[in-house]
This record gives sequence, structure tokens and C-alpha cells, in this order.
Amino acid sequence: MDNSGTGGGLRAGFGLFSGGGAGGAAAAPVPDYSQPDLSRVPLTGMSPLSPYLNLDPRYLIQDTEEFILPTGANKTRGRFELAFFTIGGCCMTGAAIGAVNGLRLGLKETRDMAWSKPRNVQILNMVTRQGALWANTLGSLALLYSTFGVVIEKVRGAEDDLNTVAAGSLTGLLYKSTAGLRGAARGGFAGFVLTGLYALYNNWDHIKGVSVRHSL
Repeated sequence: MDNSGTGGGLRAGFGLFSGGGAGGAAAAPVPDYSQPDLSRVPLTGMSPLSPYLNLDPRYLIQDTEEFILPTGANKTRGRFELAFFTIGGCCMTGAAIGAVNGLRLGLKETRDMAWSKPRNVQILNMVTRQGALWANTLGSLALLYSTFGVVIEKVRGAEDDLNTVAAGSLTGLLYKSTAGLRGAARGGFAGFVLTGLYALYNNWDHIKGVSVRHSL
């Protein structure tokens, strides 16, 4: 059986949807794409070429990520957006650490008491007190660090690891300022060391790449 007539009829009928005119006008030709063009088309569960659409499949390929962002916005969150996550995360982390520490202290202080309601209440009070203390401490540090980071970023007009180290040093300096000059210096040095180690860890791949290039 000859299918050429049927195929021609189908092509003519599909031409009505792809721009072919009525009254004897020639149907739009179906484009002939090579296999490399079709192999990159991200279509799952369907044929790459649809007889109803005269579409170049290469237009369906997305090599870059697309974001819907306000005008002038960055693809990454800045320090102000990260400040809320940092403060909340530090508060919850401090509460968890304080609760564990309070349970340890409560069990240690009441080890000579028999298991009873007064002992349970005393342990619970210790857990609550230590949890609130640690949450307040880490939350205050996160608030100072985030505030210094945002201010330094706005003043310098740049976002890099220098802002991180400076914010950490100023946070330790201000937090321990009530302990005198020596205590403030120790706090600033501790903040400098911690944020410096974080910046070093954050750029470790870049540092290794530079050292490898220099060795070659």
C-alpha cells in the first residue's frame, strides 16, 4: 500500500496550523533537523518534533539559569537579608546548647537527691535558665556582627571577606568592652581569629588553585 498520498495529506493538513494558506497554497515545509540538534532538546516522554508545531527545538535549550528579580537586584542575598537568618539561627543554636548544658548541670547538682518532683523542677529550672542565657548571648553576638557587617558594607560599597573579618573583630571588641581595655583587646582578637578562619575556609579552593598555578 502506498503511504505517500496519506503522508502528503497529513502534511497539507498540518500546514493549516503552521502558516499554510487555503485555496491551493503550498503547505509550510517541515524543517529537517540534524541528530545533534535534537539530542540536546530536554523533552521527556514525547517526540522531539511535533507535527502540529513548526518550532526549532534549539530554542528550547536553556544554557543559563533564569531568575525573576527586581530591577538592579542581585542573584545572591546581601548581608541585610542574611542578618535575620543569622540572628534567628544563633538564638536557636544558643537555646539548644544552653538546654543541654542546663541538663548536665541540673543532673550534676541534684545527683544526691532521689528522683522526685522537687528534683525534676530543679533540673527544669536549670535547663530553662541556661537555655535563655546561651540564646541571649549568641543572639546578641549575631546582632552586633550583622549590624557591623551591614554598616561596613554600605560604607565601603563592596562585599568581600574584609567586611567579615572587620565585623567579627568589632563585635568581639564591643562585646567585651565592659571588661576593660585588656578584655576588649582579647575579645577583638578572638573575633578576628574566628572570622579569619571562616574567611580562610570560604576561600580555600581559590587559594589552592592560585598555589597550584604558581607552582606550575
